[in-house]
Amino acid sequence: MEKNGSEVDWTPCYLRRMKLHPAQRLSDLAALIRCEFEGDPDSLITGINEIHKVGAGDLVFVDHPKYYDKALQSAATFVLINQRVPCPPGKALLFSDDPCRDFNALNRHFSPWKMQDDMRGTDVRIAATAIVHPTVCIGSRVTVGENTVIHPGVVIYDDVHIGQDCIIHANTVLGSDAFYYKARTGGREKMHTCGSVEIGDRVEIGASCTIDRGLTGDTRIGEGTKIDNHVHIGHDTVIGKNCLFAAQVGIAGCVVIEDDVILWGQVGVPSDILIGKGAVVLGQSGVMNDLEPGKKYFGSPAEEARSKFKELAMVRKLPVIIEKLDL
Repeated sequence: MEKNGSEVDWTPCYLRRMKLHPAQRLSDLAALIRCEFEGDPDSLITGINEIHKVGAGDLVFVDHPKYYDKALQSAATFVLINQRVPCPPGKALLFSDDPCRDFNALNRHFSPWKMQDDMRGTDVRIAATAIVHPTVCIGSRVTVGENTVIHPGVVIYDDVHIGQDCIIHANTVLGSDAFYYKARTGGREKMHTCGSVEIGDRVEIGASCTIDRGLTGDTRIGEGTKIDNHVHIGHDTVIGKNCLFAAQVGIAGCVVIEDDVILWGQVGVPSDILIGKGAVVLGQSGVMNDLEPGKKYFGSPAEEARSKFKELAMVRKLPVIIEKLDL
């Protein structure tokens, strides 16, 4: 077993959004991807992030008219776009014939991927009271909090922060790439992943689970949440405190699940869904729309359980009704 360091700086080493150190002048970054721009050439770009995670100083990309307004009105200061449009006040525009390509190129340039040569990366900080099995593979810029236990065969990629009093069971993978691709003629272009995973205190994650890093931001698991075996959580998903997920739950990217939510076995959740505080989703349900807090849901598409059970009871009576009507 491994215990490293008794005095650890627990300032998280992960990044909530991908930041540029140092910040880049607009003119320099535009020259890097060979595109024209509108705005102050000396203005500083401090981060590169996709639309779900942007803040002031960030660069975001948009390549479809459907999302122009969302990007132009977002918190991002810089917009990489494939259409000449009026520049909103306080922002700058970079004009590209393929914003997705150039966004990907920038992420690769400022956050390049490197194959790890051994079982430990650099800047790994493990609390003295943590117990980490020697077969655990740990990437760079990883922290593990006090009294956390990590079982055999776990793989922890770069930029993962694990809080105190957590339990990570065998063969779980934390921080694998975002399942995010751009459709191209003849195939799909992989989006470069450079985000992180944040796991709060007192979280338990079962065996053979997979939790993807954010594309440029972070995937978050709130403190006190308990996750059963064979659960998948996609990129940039944010899960609240004290949630409970049973086996074989599948959650896509960019989902928001508030505190105290229960997902029973084999529940499926697609991207861009919000599940409200205290909601309960019964087993094998498929969530297709946002769910209100404090209610119980069932079915596919998932609806309030009481209504769904009444509907099923009526369906069972259909053969008798049809027979009586002689249809």
